[in-house]
Amino acid sequence: MVKLIDRSNQRDAMVTRQIAGRGIRDPHVLNAMRHIPREAFVADGFEEFAYADKPLPIGHDQTISQPYIVALMVEAAEIWPGDRVLEIGAGSGYAAAVLGHIADSVHTVERHEPLAETARENLAKAGVENVDIHVGDGTLGWPDAGPYDAILVAAGGPSVPASLKRQLKPGGRLVIPVGEEDSPQRLRKLVRMGADAWDDADIGGVRFVPLIGAQGWTEDGRRSASNHVPGQNSGRSLAQMIADAADPLPDIDDPEFGAVLDRYADKRVVLLGEASHGTSEFYRARAAITRHLIENHGFTIVAAEADWPDAAVINRHVRHEKPREDAEPAFTRFPTWMWRNTVVAGLVEWMRSHNATVSDADRKVWFYGLDIYNMRSSIEAVLAYLDDVDPEAARIARERYGCLTPWQHDPATYGRAVLTQGYRDCEDQVVQQLRDLLERRLDYEAQDGNEFLDAAQNARLVKSAERYYRIMYYGGAESWNLRDTHMFETLEHLLEAKGPDAKAVVWAHNSHIGDARATEMGAVRDEINIGQLCRETFGDDAALIGFGTHKGTVAAATDWGGDMEVKEVRPSRDDSFERVCHDADVPQFLLDLKRDEAVRRRLTEQRLERFIGVIYRPETELQSHYAAASLAQQFDAWVWFDETRAITPLDTDKTREGVPDTYPFGL
Repeated sequence: MVKLIDRSNQRDAMVTRQIAGRGIRDPHVLNAMRHIPREAFVADGFEEFAYADKPLPIGHDQTISQPYIVALMVEAAEIWPGDRVLEIGAGSGYAAAVLGHIADSVHTVERHEPLAETARENLAKAGVENVDIHVGDGTLGWPDAGPYDAILVAAGGPSVPASLKRQLKPGGRLVIPVGEEDSPQRLRKLVRMGADAWDDADIGGVRFVPLIGAQGWTEDGRRSASNHVPGQNSGRSLAQMIADAADPLPDIDDPEFGAVLDRYADKRVVLLGEASHGTSEFYRARAAITRHLIENHGFTIVAAEADWPDAAVINRHVRHEKPREDAEPAFTRFPTWMWRNTVVAGLVEWMRSHNATVSDADRKVWFYGLDIYNMRSSIEAVLAYLDDVDPEAARIARERYGCLTPWQHDPATYGRAVLTQGYRDCEDQVVQQLRDLLERRLDYEAQDGNEFLDAAQNARLVKSAERYYRIMYYGGAESWNLRDTHMFETLEHLLEAKGPDAKAVVWAHNSHIGDARATEMGAVRDEINIGQLCRETFGDDAALIGFGTHKGTVAAATDWGGDMEVKEVRPSRDDSFERVCHDADVPQFLLDLKRDEAVRRRLTEQRLERFIGVIYRPETELQSHYAAASLAQQFDAWVWFDETRAITPLDTDKTREGVPDTYPFGL
């Protein structure tokens, strides 16, 4: 038997957070999922993601189901020791193994012979011996071994196959997804109460691959000729529900655009997200909303996912203060386009003009960076050092530092169990190099004792950054949590310094401002973020606004430190939140996720959500840019632009006419 790496801690965490944490209570199910190694049933190279809360590809256009869905179906089927169970759709064998841990015997039918053979190998690798795999038409069941105490179907049919109903014992349970071709699927549970008497319950919305066969769908998506039972689903699709609930948005340049967020004007903190770090519509929309909140609702703090010293250069310009003699130009390090772009430059000049017209000092606007000092400069120092002493370690580091959101990774790189010895040997020297760099670059700000807020914040930075740079050398949840905790605490200090009536607008990526507990970040990796911390601290005084798009172009690099490219954004996946928003056929809208309870419930269900940082790799999009999430639990509202275009970076080779020498984006 193949020896598997011990991932029991990850498995326990999955059961605690993803399974028990969502209401699964059957001790048989929880025990089985704590024992069955899911990593034995995923494709090679995906072992690292085995306990992520999402389906994974296994070939032949099939997937291994999300762990929670497996648990939900097994619990609904009420499996007991001694039961005989039939499963339709063996896939890689994982659900059959979970069933086999509880039941006496399991028969599973798979229509793809190669998948069936893989499932047999996986079951043997996991030490499961009471599962028999058959190749055939699953819609016809496997009558030779029936009748069954329970039948589970891991594919969605247009109706419940009559042959499966006939193979149930009296009192037997059948769990199956059912839905018409263009309608959402509903997970149904049928209990045989008599020869032709059934108790039928709706468990909830799900999404499965089609059930192909004589009593299901044909390969080309039509109902099979032998199955003419009317569909069991009626009513509006999720896309129709979104279209009905959405507030269409005017053009971003329309003066009324910013007013769409008046409903959040009484909040102390409004957090504005983005689904990428290089999309023009996201920046333009946030700028319009920010201007409106400043002009009409008394917001005076703009806090961005940006380095503190770079933002300080901007802030002095906005506040009409003399620039420091030794201050560097703002945002000249990779990725320059993230802040050094035409939209941010325009907002900076608007804030400067606004402050010139405001006589009350307490009503003037401030611009601050929340991030943990100069991470990008420090990363460059790490890479420069490693390029000299260990090129292989430098290559691994470039992959790691490309992960500005915690799921943007290359499975081939991150599947390594350990780093190279040379990488480990470099740690102390790299950390010392970073400490020296930090002290040198912060020295000029620490000398100014009159600016207490800057001095106090820099003291906190010195303390946090040294620890951050040490743990980011290896990556993982601890570095992410330290960074987001620091950003949140910086926001707290700003609000405290400005007084009890101060209100802030925060600009950050969706991965920072959407509540981490509703994503793989919190559910799988124990990661927290600004959005979660704001909800826990400010409660209803915080509004979390996410942004999304279906397709277009984006400004991004292929690798950390690489050149900015304008890349085509692939149309969103069929199983994503972005796709149902696209199918709503409203070009741009605001969806208040608390206003329509029916929509909120449907968007609480897990789907994939796309996250693009400063790195975009379309060729590995599913693995590197999608993660399972609950949209309605992440955000209070969702701003949608169906088609978007790349942000326009400032042309740093040209001098802008009519701007003063103190212009913060000058070189």
